Formats: sequence, structure tokens, C-alpha cells
Amino acid sequence: MGKKQIIVIVIVIAVGGYLYSLPVKGLIKPKVAKETSGVVSGQRPVAITNVTVDDVSPSAKTAIGAALAARINDLESQLKAASTDADKLSLQKQLAKQWDDDNQPAPSAFYYQAAARKDNKFEDWLSAGNHFNDAYKGTQDTSVQPAFIENAIDAFKNATKLQPENMDAKTGLGVAYVNQTSLGITDPNGGSPMQGIVLLLDVVKHDPNNRSANLNLGLFAMKSGQFEKAVARFKNMIAQKAEVEPYFYLAESYKQLGMKKEAIDAYQKCKQMIPDPIIGQKIDQYIKELKN
Repeated sequence: MGKKQIIVIVIVIAVGGYLYSLPVKGLIKPKVAKETSGVVSGQRPVAITNVTVDDVSPSAKTAIGAALAARINDLESQLKAASTDADKLSLQKQLAKQWDDDNQPAPSAFYYQAAARKDNKFEDWLSAGNHFNDAYKGTQDTSVQPAFIENAIDAFKNATKLQPENMDAKTGLGVAYVNQTSLGITDPNGGSPMQGIVLLLDVVKHDPNNRSANLNLGLFAMKSGQFEKAVARFKNMIAQKAEVEPYFYLAESYKQLGMKKEAIDAYQKCKQMIPDPIIGQKIDQYIKELKN
């Protein structure tokens, strides 16, 4: 398992305990309510502050350490000194990839966004949207979450304009719509959790084994208390390819259903796939709690 995969699992396990306190909110029609439900009530509008790469880079550099940050600093210096649009675009793409290699989706997202705004390529818009969604998922800083989601929606909308039937762009936009309303943000262009879920359901209709769509439908089902639906999603993913993330969420779903034996089995499968002793100890703690 690579370093990036381990970091993803650390994030998954770190946020797992908060999952059920983050309900999917918004009025969902009965047909869609099989996946998620809930009604916004008494929720204050969330202010969206302007966030730039300069706001997220300092903490990201601290996270990756001085040696890796030195590479970023060198590329940033070159970008500031660049005199042609072609050179600037090249350096922005290098910075996007370098931040991605360093497992820092927030600054990577902003550089993919900057590149997409210049050359309007589908791949750059899609990468920007995916990284903004990842940045939202990986932080609990409520001051930046709304900006991440709004930027994700904008990126995926631009991507779908270029390739209207692309399943990855539809999936990303669906995820961003649901996350947006979960934060209490009203989309002036009509985005809603219902629209987001419909997009995801359309993806799995055309591609039943789409991992990203199934994963996020499962997560949204968990957030809305539809744990049976979540179990079905994660088991479908595991049947196609056994991975740590769906196994962990499957275990969490079984735990919420009171199915202790099944939860323990899923946790143990999860542990077997993680070569990290610290994460293994955390999973052992979950198993011990279920056995008591």
C-alpha cells in the first residue's frame, strides 16, 4: 500500500467518528429518499469567504515538511518570475502535480483550477473538481469548506459543459451538490441534495460498478441513517475489488445496525489490508469495544 493510500485511510478513520453528526440535509422526494433523507430546518445561511492558494499553502507546507516544501518554494519562485502565459501555465500544472504527489489536495486544486481557467481543458477542470472535493473531505476547518465546495461545483459544471455524458464529472458534481447543502449553502443556480443524488443514481444506472458513485451513495446513506442501503453499496464495491475504505465503512454500517459479528469481521478484513501498526491499533480498539 502506497503512502497516499495510507494517508487516505488515516483521514477515513479520523473522520469516521464524526460521520453521523453530519446529516445530509434538504428536502428529498420519496423516490430518492431510499438513499438519503432529511429536511433543512432553522439552518443559518453559511457565508462563503474568498479562499486562495496563498491561504492553504502555508499549512500544507508544514504538513509535508521542509524538504518537500523546498521543491514547492522553488516552483513558486519560478512562477512569480515567469514572463509568458505558456511558462506560467506549465508551472501551474507542475505545482498542481507536485502538491498532488505530496498528498495535499487543497493547493493542488487551486493550481488545477488556474490551469483550467487558462486553457479550458476537460482534464484540468475534472482534476480541479476532484481535488476540491478531496480537500473538503479531508478538513474540518469550517472557514474553508464552503469555498472548496463552491469551487468544486464550478469546476465540475465546466467539465460537464465540455463532456456532458462523462460519468466522472457527473459523479463529482453530484457529490459536491450534496456536500453543499449539508453545509447549509443555498445554490443560486438550483443545485440541491436531490439533484446530487439523482446524478449519482444516474451514474450507477449506466455504470453499476462505478466505485466513486457507489462509495458516495453509501456514505450519504450512512449520514441519513439508511445503513441497510449503505451496506448494499459497500458490499457491491467489495465484490468488485476488495479495498480498505469500503471495508471500513461497511464495518461502521454493521456496527450502527447492531450486527457486531459482521462488523468485527469487516474491521478485521480492513486491518489485514493496512500495514500500519498505529491504524491497526485503532481498529483493534473498535473491535474490543464491540466485544465488550
